Amino acid sequence: MPGPASRTAADATPAPHDLPTLNGSTIALHPLRAQDAPRLVAAAADGELWDLKVTVVPGPATVDAWIARALDGVRAGTVIPFTIRLRERDRVVGSTRFWKVDRENRKLETGSTWLAASVQRSIVNTEAKFLMLGYAFETLGCVRVQFTTDVLNAKSRAAILRLGAKEEGVVRRERIMPDGRKRDSVRFSIIEDEWPEVKAGLLRRLQAGS
Repeated sequence: MPGPASRTAADATPAPHDLPTLNGSTIALHPLRAQDAPRLVAAAADGELWDLKVTVVPGPATVDAWIARALDGVRAGTVIPFTIRLRERDRVVGSTRFWKVDRENRKLETGSTWLAASVQRSIVNTEAKFLMLGYAFETLGCVRVQFTTDVLNAKSRAAILRLGAKEEGVVRRERIMPDGRKRDSVRFSIIEDEWPEVKAGLLRRLQAGS
């Protein structure tokens, strides 16, 4: 499904100096910047998320390298990273990103998503996914958006299925985690033909505040 004015991902993927801000009712997704480090650490401290074994969350000792790696991806044109902020107080409550951006095949992956404990199981993640999927399908003109999560992360797997994504299978030893564990991952996707139904479902959830 082409985006506005038949833009493709190759045409529409923003340059590093022109990353988008995606505004919702409750949250806004702002382009990740080096100066966001203290606010990200504060968000991760809400639940001590850097102790999680199923995803990589930056802590005081790792945040600068974590941001630098993301910004290297921005310069390479393969990553579009965001901070997640509550609009009412401009409080950073987590991070998410597009990565594996493939302009030629008009596809990408959403991932590296984490949220402060106080906003988990709230409207925040629903609205973040609504904003990102809308941008991917309707502005970048993607034909596929994929999701990959740790096979051990039952909470994340359930959340992705609730979006309306289709489970495609297990990718064995898909990556090595910081603690050395060889991770098996589960892959899901939404394709362009499915986006209208997924969008309608997300809108219903947003209207219900869930």
